[in-house]
Amino acid sequence: MDNNYKFFRNKECEYFPCHEVKNDEKFNCLFCYCPLYFLEDCGGNGKFVNGIKDCSSCLIPHSENGYEYIVGKIKEVNKTKRK
Repeated sequence: MDNNYKFFRNKECEYFPCHEVKNDEKFNCLFCYCPLYFLEDCGGNGKFVNGIKDCSSCLIPHSENGYEYIVGKIKEVNKTKRK
């Protein structure tokens, strides 16, 4: 697999897959805990429940292009912080 640093699947995990999906062959476990969790505007479809962010309906970290999205968002935030 090209760019194998962008994908990791742990079928042995007791929670795998942690989200309901049609095809778990492309389910990416690399960002098991999303690095964007602490961003209020992460671009995902999480919602706040009693002041706590609920990302259980978001599949961005586990999607085929999730790595690119997350790294891009981190770069975007870092760029704005440097200004």
